Amino acid sequence: MSDHEDEHTIAEDLVVTKYKMAGEIANRVLKLLVAKCVPHASVREICAEGDRLLEEETTKVFKKEKEMKKGIAFPVCASVNNCINHYSPLESEDDTVLEDGDLVKLDLGAHIDGFIAVVGHTVVVGASKDNKVKGRKADVMLAAYYAAEAALRLVKPGNQNFVVTDTVTKIAESYNCKPVEGMLSFQLQEGRIDGEKTIIQNPTEAQRKEVEKQDFETHEVYGVDVIISTGKGQGKETEARVTVFRKTEETYNLKLKASRDFFSKVQKSHGAMPFNIRTLDDEKKARLGVGECITHKLVEPYPVLWEKEGELVAQFKFTVLLMPSSQHKITGLPIDLSLYSSQLKIKDQELKQIITATVSNKAPRKVTKKKKKGEKGATNAVKTEKGATNAVKSED
Repeated sequence: MSDHEDEHTIAEDLVVTKYKMAGEIANRVLKLLVAKCVPHASVREICAEGDRLLEEETTKVFKKEKEMKKGIAFPVCASVNNCINHYSPLESEDDTVLEDGDLVKLDLGAHIDGFIAVVGHTVVVGASKDNKVKGRKADVMLAAYYAAEAALRLVKPGNQNFVVTDTVTKIAESYNCKPVEGMLSFQLQEGRIDGEKTIIQNPTEAQRKEVEKQDFETHEVYGVDVIISTGKGQGKETEARVTVFRKTEETYNLKLKASRDFFSKVQKSHGAMPFNIRTLDDEKKARLGVGECITHKLVEPYPVLWEKEGELVAQFKFTVLLMPSSQHKITGLPIDLSLYSSQLKIKDQELKQIITATVSNKAPRKVTKKKKKGEKGATNAVKTEKGATNAVKSED
């Protein structure tokens, strides 16, 4: 869509507002789900409740715009310990029940009118000032957190994607960890969760050749996803059922009625946004219909990946708007660093300087060409929130 002259970007005030609204909803839902990550909690219930909240919260904005599409941009997944991503079990499947000390990676996204905000966060069940996180669990949490903070400071106009790739690897290595191999962060574009530009993690030699070197530019938006492992960082599929899918641009005349019904519902309810088949009316029929759609590439699956048993994986994901004067991070929750005690730390001074650099969180006021009444995007300028600055306290 970026080739089309009519693509709307954050050069427009209204688009910034929609991104920020989506970001606020994503953060709000994430915060509620973090609070639900307690011993004996059901992962399936956390995911289902999160999807319900995303749908509910997005209906509360732009109520007068009856034709505007809003809702889930990425269904809630809760991947525990060595599970890397995309775990969101169905009612018909075995559940996962959280235990004290589990590492839970929450991943979700919301959109307003096709403008997407994604967010990911890792919580350690039961962590507190009286029950601090230590050992490899602390190592991987701090590695992922600091790598994400560095990425935020490096995803800015004039920098290149592989600068982020290499810095994330160096920070992970400081904690004897590795980024999960081949994981991609995407540029977010109107109606596209997988935009043209990418940032790859820990690429193989072949992957490094395949991914194009690209510069970040003003008025771009990125969903930056940092996933770090205590192990080799190589994800494998197991018997876990895939439940998250996304419609592609492929076309095919489906033969089975169940497949046609499934695909029709996907087009109507989700468009090009990823979805969990749980959200469709009849889970059994959806499972029956999805097979032919996968075979003919009408939908693509988000496979559930696993690290080796006994290893731990942590994730932090945020959405950042590249404004003319600064980066503006619109999603992501803080963590209490005092709860994590590691024997390892970042020693490289250059890495420390990157992590501790100040990031302006101000969404600057923009002067945009006034649109004529009735023209798409015409609106009064929306007042932006007060500016703030983020500076991360580095380790001694």
